[in-house]
Parts: sequence; structure tokens; C-alpha cells
Amino acid sequence: MSRTRQARAVRLGPRSVTALGLVSAVGVVAFGWPFLAPPASTLNAHAQDAPWLFAGLLVLLVAVVAATISESGLGAKAVAMLGVLAATGAALRPIGAGTAGIEPMFFLMVLSGRVLGPGFGFVLGSVTMFASALLTGGVGPWMPFQMLSMGWFTMGAGLLPGPDRLRGRGELGLLAVYGFLAAFAYGTAMNMAGWPFLGELASRVSFDPGAALPENLARFLAYCAATSLGWDLGRALVTVVLTLTLGPAVLRALRRATRRAAFETAVTFEDR
Repeated sequence: MSRTRQARAVRLGPRSVTALGLVSAVGVVAFGWPFLAPPASTLNAHAQDAPWLFAGLLVLLVAVVAATISESGLGAKAVAMLGVLAATGAALRPIGAGTAGIEPMFFLMVLSGRVLGPGFGFVLGSVTMFASALLTGGVGPWMPFQMLSMGWFTMGAGLLPGPDRLRGRGELGLLAVYGFLAAFAYGTAMNMAGWPFLGELASRVSFDPGAALPENLARFLAYCAATSLGWDLGRALVTVVLTLTLGPAVLRALRRATRRAAFETAVTFEDR
């Protein structure tokens, strides 16, 4: 049985893809520089200059979002849906704050990215984390990394195979597996963002600028296991459970709203 092509609220054009690729490359360096820079690198001598790097990354993120919106011609209906979903995600995030990684916003990001596509997903993930930071008072040097990580997380759901044909249990299973893995990936990425700046607070698991890659990798894995493994597992399991239980209803609602919004239908005016 054939299915109609699923509408996308934001379609990535060449300029947006280029900008997103550049920011992602900068983001990879910003997250992974402790593993990319050799021990003798001068970068290790400037580890405490991180706030400047964070500020620069935030500027690039805003530029990418602006480029995506301007090139895609984001209409009023898409802006309204973006606002509703971002506000809902920001409101869901504090529900389980401090409780074993219970963060229900992640499943909403997965389903929204799946239905509305990678372009909308990146914008939604970034905007949701920004709104959440303002709502919870979580504005700090970690915020740009959260925005980029969640943008990647939500965009990835939009890049999963079978957006127009895969439905039912197969689609739910795919989204549940993706949500589980991506929840761990998000936690690992955020660990990488904060781990180099522990200093001497935790000498056995902190970043050592003079150590070789294998030693620092072992320290990082120990740090993840000691500080966030339980939290990441809780986030992943909650994402899977909510995807499998609430996923069918939420997917139907999002697809119905997308069809009614008719994002890709050109607006025409008739002469009278």
C-alpha cells in the first residue's frame, strides 16, 4: 500500500546543510578536544578559557538556526508548532529533575523529529533546551553544549529510515532503539563537555593534559561510570517506555497536525 510523502515543516537547503556541517564540526572539536589534542599541544594549556569557547559555539548555533529558518521560509504555522512543542518540552524537562534521569522531554523530541524532519528537529532541539534553561535557571557555560547536543539528538530522529512508509510496531521499535542509544549518547556528550574542567576535584578520574590518549580515555570512562551511568540509564529507559506506550497517540497527533497545517502547500491569492 502506497503512502503519501510526509510533509516537512523545515527542509534543509544547501546553505543550511553547509552551516549545520560547520557548526557540527566545531561542536565535535569542542566536545572532544581532550582526545584530539596531543599532550604537548598548547590547547591543553588553555583549558580554563572554556567560557570563550562556549560563547563562540553559542553564536554559531544561533547562526545555524537563523540560516535554517531564513532559507526554509518558515511560515507562521510552522513557527506556531515550533513554539508549542518547544514550550511543552521545556515544561516536561523539570518534572523529573534530580530523580534518576526521569526526563520525559526526550521521547517528545524523538517523535517530533521523526514526524517533522531533521531541519525542524535541529531547530526544535536547540530552542527547547534554550527555553528550558531560561525556565529552570540553568543558564551557564554548559547551555550551548546542551543546545547542540539536543539539536543533534532531535535531528537524528528525522534522519531515520522509512519516514513515509514505516509504520506500526516496526516504527515504534526503531524509535525506541534510537531513543535508548541517543539518550546515552547525549549523556556521554555532556560528560565530555564538563569532564576536562574538574581540575583536582577528582584526580583519579579527571582529565590529565599530560597523559596519553588511552589513559585519559580510561579516566573518562571511569568518570562516566561513577557520575552519570545510572542517570543515563534512567533517561534511556524512560524514553523507551514512553515511546512504546504513548508513541502511537503522539505520532498520530503530530501527523494529523502536520497534514492540517499543510506546511508545503503554497499560499495563493485569487483575483476578484
